[in-house]
Amino acid sequence: MKAVVRRGAALIEADCADPVPGMGQVLVATHACGICGSDLHALKGLDESVKRSGNASSGTIDPSRDMIMGHEFCGEILDHGPGCTHGLKAGTRVVSVPYAYGPNGQELVGFSNRFPGGFGEKMLLTERTLLEVPNGLSSEHAALTEPMAVGAHAAGKADPATRPVALVIGCGPVGLAVIASLKARGIGPVIAADYSAARRELAARVGADVVVDPGTSSPHDLWDRFDVPATLAAATEAELAGRDTRRAVIFECVGAKGLIQGIIEQAPPHSQLVLVGTCAHPDTIVPVMALRKQLRFDFVYAYTPDEFAETLHRIAEGQIDVAPFVSKVVGRSDLAAAFDELASPGALVKILVDPRRA
Repeated sequence: MKAVVRRGAALIEADCADPVPGMGQVLVATHACGICGSDLHALKGLDESVKRSGNASSGTIDPSRDMIMGHEFCGEILDHGPGCTHGLKAGTRVVSVPYAYGPNGQELVGFSNRFPGGFGEKMLLTERTLLEVPNGLSSEHAALTEPMAVGAHAAGKADPATRPVALVIGCGPVGLAVIASLKARGIGPVIAADYSAARRELAARVGADVVVDPGTSSPHDLWDRFDVPATLAAATEAELAGRDTRRAVIFECVGAKGLIQGIIEQAPPHSQLVLVGTCAHPDTIVPVMALRKQLRFDFVYAYTPDEFAETLHRIAEGQIDVAPFVSKVVGRSDLAAAFDELASPGALVKILVDPRRA
């Protein structure tokens, strides 16, 4: 099969052996696969990441060997391995959580030497994790189930019953997914903050009620407008007066060092902080500031299988419009250039590759 492989710190087009489905596995032809921020990081920093995570000792990833990345995918069933139920027939378009099971147990598809990802023409998936693409949903839009599920998992930390006012800091792919999922759950108003005008425009398209350029004004100046006491004094006064107020839930979707402490300093009392951005470096906070405000912290990662399935349903039913997320679709020969484009923040959100195209 044709594929784009990670070889060292470069992406190379190559002819690879067709994968053969084992026990409980299916062979799938990839129709579309998104490029994730984790793919960008892995291209250059996989060796260090594997060393920190311990995956090298488990034998699931050897960064010195070729690896076919891509874990945001939609494909078509070609064949079944032994032990399959054949519940979904050949020709069925499917998506799946990007986990497959082999001799070493669970491995992450696209971050494994044994399970090629969606940057190749064919993949091996576990039959019991497959979900059929419903409602004639396009393969390109179905492939966005995985990144949108990340946003759904984060948004699920906000309880609609408490009438929260949401602030999403950072309107890259993850922040935009959080905004779309919040609106699909009926949570709002949603304030979105990003330095990029293009990303603020996208935030409004996917449902943000207010967009703010933090370079010119602070989104935290808006709390009083939405009945959220911005200070300890204001919160105490509202409580003594018996006034009905609302609570802030703040989603940090950047992952920049120092940002958490900045949010602690500006967040209203009793806020909930949902930390979605990935900061891989040591960071420092002043706990007493969070203590005095009685802030709640939720660190989130990935999603559950149920959230993945629910996200596919919401996309297929039109409850989440993923069209604004698709910046363009490229073939194999343009994949390396697409990585370079996505490395520079701007209007691009999600570039998909169709590995069937040269």
